[in-house]
Amino acid sequence: MRAQARRRRAGGVGEARPATRRGGSPDAGRGGGEQAAQESTLSPRAGGGAGASRGDGAPGRTCTRRAAGPAPPRSCSRLRPAPPAPVGAMASAEPLTALSRWYLYAIHGYFCEVMFTAAWEFVVNLNWKFPGVTSVWALFIYGTSILIVERMYLRLRGRCPLLVRCLIYTLWTYLWEFTTGYILRQFNACPWDYSQFDFDFMGLITLEYAVPWFCGALIVEQFVIRNTLRLRFDKDAEPGEPGGPLALANGHVKTD
Repeated sequence: MRAQARRRRAGGVGEARPATRRGGSPDAGRGGGEQAAQESTLSPRAGGGAGASRGDGAPGRTCTRRAAGPAPPRSCSRLRPAPPAPVGAMASAEPLTALSRWYLYAIHGYFCEVMFTAAWEFVVNLNWKFPGVTSVWALFIYGTSILIVERMYLRLRGRCPLLVRCLIYTLWTYLWEFTTGYILRQFNACPWDYSQFDFDFMGLITLEYAVPWFCGALIVEQFVIRNTLRLRFDKDAEPGEPGGPLALANGHVKTD
C-alpha cells in the first residue's frame, strides 16, 4: 500500500494541472498572449485601422484599407460629347452677300416662272409638251423683288403673323409687277400681257393671279428666304478641300 502511494506521488509530480476560470472552461487558462492576438485580429479597433471591420456585423471578416493614390479610371458606357469647336473655327464663315442672295432669288423666280407657265399651258390647253416661257427680264424682276421681301420679312417677323405678312408680300408683288411692266412697256419690252383676263388692269396685272401670288409669297418666305439667310461660306477655304469643322456651319447657323 505504501509502495503504491509512493508511485502515485512520483507520477503526479510532472503532470500539469489545467488552470480553470470561473466559467469552468478548460481552455480559458491558456496564455494571455494567444488570446490577445486573436482579439487584436477580430476587434474593429485593433491594429489602428489596418484590419478594420467592414461594418457589416460579420465576425472574423476583415478588410484592408486601400493605399493612398490616384483612383483608377472608371469606364463609362455613355458617349462623351465631342469637344467644342475652336473659337476661331467659325471666324472665316460669313453670311452670303446681298449680291449672292439676289442671284439665288433671281434663279428661283426664273425657274418658277418657267414651271408655272408650263403647268398653266397644260391645264388650259392640255399641252403635253409643257412649253414653259419667260424672259431674261424675269431675272432682274424676281431677284430684286424677293430681296426686298427679305427685308420686309426681317422687319415684320416679330410683329405680324404669317398670313398677314404673306398678304403684304402679295400687295407688294402687284405693285412691283405693275411698276416694272409699265416701265418696260415704254420701251416695248414688257414680256407679259394680261389683257385677255377678266379682272386685269391695263394688261399689266390681273386679280386672277392673287391666289398664286399669295402661295408663292408663302413659299418664298418659309423655304427660300429663311434657308438662304442660314447659308454661310468660308472665304479662306480652297475649292475641293474636304470639309472640316466649317462644313457644319453651312446650313446650320441660324440667324433667326
